[in-house]
Amino acid sequence: MKKKYTISVFTEDMVGLLNRVTIVFTRRKINIESIAASDSEVKDIHRYTIVVTETEETVKKVTLQLEKQVEVIKAVYHLDDEVIYQEIALFKVPTSILLQGGEAEHIVRSHHARVLSVETQFTVIEKTGHKDETQKLFNELEPFGILEFVRSGRVAITKPMRTLTSIVNELENA
Repeated sequence: MKKKYTISVFTEDMVGLLNRVTIVFTRRKINIESIAASDSEVKDIHRYTIVVTETEETVKKVTLQLEKQVEVIKAVYHLDDEVIYQEIALFKVPTSILLQGGEAEHIVRSHHARVLSVETQFTVIEKTGHKDETQKLFNELEPFGILEFVRSGRVAITKPMRTLTSIVNELENA
């Protein structure tokens, strides 16, 4: 049965590695729903957070295949209930719809969204949360005219207390 998985891939910082990582998914015809790349808590080690909906067997195979890449230090996967995660969405809307102080302003407030920038012609609003929360705000603001919209990939931290530092130490001692 297919479920949503968050795969964390810890790597060295190498040009072209992200391309090689995504090819592992492409060859297996696995759609990447979101991907985020960032530094990790360990110096010179980067983290890719990849979200897919697949069977556990397929995700396990992909994770093992990712670890065969020379610059990949470790790849792990988790179900949604094993991670704490968020996404960020930015909405550019006409400033005029918010200045009226009516329904659009109420929608923004009810979603606990934050105003980042107010310009003459547009206002940028930020909403942090799960994809369904940012999508709900999008759906409610859409009738007022969204000029631009962007949503980040998922960023996630695992609930289990196994840290990257402990994994690196285990690999060095092996």
